[in-house]
Amino acid sequence: MLCKICKTKGKREKAVINLRQHKLSLCKEHYIEWFEKHTLKTIKKFRMFSMDGKIGVAISGGKDSLSLWYLLTKAGYETVGIHISLGITANKYSEKSLKLCQNMSERLQKPLIVFNLQDNFNHPIEKIAELSGRDNVCSVCGTFKRYIMNKIAIDKNLNAIATGHNLDDESAVLLSNTLRWETGYLGRQYPVLLERKGFARKAKPFCFFTEKEIVSYAILNNIQFMETGCPNSESATSPIYKQALAFLEHKMPGTKLRLYKEFFKKARPIFTKLNEEEVKLNPCEKCEMPTSTKICTVCRIVEKIKGKTIC
Repeated sequence: MLCKICKTKGKREKAVINLRQHKLSLCKEHYIEWFEKHTLKTIKKFRMFSMDGKIGVAISGGKDSLSLWYLLTKAGYETVGIHISLGITANKYSEKSLKLCQNMSERLQKPLIVFNLQDNFNHPIEKIAELSGRDNVCSVCGTFKRYIMNKIAIDKNLNAIATGHNLDDESAVLLSNTLRWETGYLGRQYPVLLERKGFARKAKPFCFFTEKEIVSYAILNNIQFMETGCPNSESATSPIYKQALAFLEHKMPGTKLRLYKEFFKKARPIFTKLNEEEVKLNPCEKCEMPTSTKICTVCRIVEKIKGKTIC
């Protein structure tokens, strides 16, 4: 199979990837060019952030976040990596993740902020979940990561936090929320969440790319990343929705992209209107981060596990 762009120029360069949903086969050079062009187009279309100021990139050590940090830096944005070390010892997951983030920091010659959960909350994420009496580690992990990322963005005066959420992630969340008719979440789902008092701007520049497209970009740019997922992800429900969408995508290429894009055009405005009354926020009495209750979820968990130990 030949590169479609090369063919138009009278060349016979072999394609390295076949994008079925776009009916497009591209060589290495033109795929990287296509991928970067569409990322920057998404940033511009949704006015995610500008070249002014510093962008914090949430990096886990996975293909999505490291590729995003690489691309934004290459495009000329002033970036800083932010890594939360969760203290997951299984398969040396957290240790390996941190090392990959440090390697990318050295490659890009950009600073890396490392927040160690054990040092700041006295426990790794799995023990925090256990001590708090919650079975779902992923839920607790997500709560803490959002809290920490937001706090770092506010404290460091960052213009935005960019995350590596991809089309597989976003379409799975959309399907999950639609099946449960979570109107509040459906009204808020969008490639960019604007800043408001106490909350930093958050953006998802890779939201229209599949995992396959991102991993291809990573490999072609010699980006080393964690090839195994988090050991705790087995308890998550998102893989079930991803599997369902993967089946539809295999049978009908472009299903995920159509679902996601058409949602913005036809459905999201309805849900946004249903939730026009904004939730009243106030500073947490303990940490002063914004919350709809007197004490935020993270502080409630920290208070609950204080002094507890696991035999």
